[in-house]
Amino acid sequence: MKNTRSSQVATVAMFFAAMLVIHLLTSVLFNILPFPIKPTIVHIPVIIASIIYGPRIGAMLGGLMGVISIVTNTIVLLPTSYLFSPFVENGNLYSLVIAMLPRILIGVTPYYVYKIMNNKPGLILAGAVGSMTNTVFVLSGIFLLFSSVYNGDIKLMLAGILGTNAIAEMIISATLTLAIIPVMEKLKK
Repeated sequence: MKNTRSSQVATVAMFFAAMLVIHLLTSVLFNILPFPIKPTIVHIPVIIASIIYGPRIGAMLGGLMGVISIVTNTIVLLPTSYLFSPFVENGNLYSLVIAMLPRILIGVTPYYVYKIMNNKPGLILAGAVGSMTNTVFVLSGIFLLFSSVYNGDIKLMLAGILGTNAIAEMIISATLTLAIIPVMEKLKK
């Protein structure tokens, strides 16, 4: 029992470290280079851990992704920081829901998609579903809980995100999930 728990803690720590590195590198890269879209890829380790180690570890990592989002949006103030941090102007408890719940669900949905299909198309779909879980729940939460901020002009921002970043994130997640999971499964054995 103790060995299993130590192993789980080590697994979460390694994936969390990878998430922090990805977050820091992409933050710097997207601020230096003029990319037309800025996809989030921090969720990819959450998707991979979910498929390989199960929904419990995936949900823990998703929760840690939510914490990264809260901390980042509290420290680095952007016009949208209030959506993910209750500690900035216009932020509230709904900000915590948007920052945490979709990220926790990223750690759950890919596992079940892959468990049902258990093949290469299942990996592609699991990666895409993991990414879209984040997108759908974050954007729905923003629409439902914050649509009155900025006099309802938030709808245009949401449409822009859905039409650009969401598609790129889904393709990247599906591709990397298909490429990484077989290698990780061999290493796990």
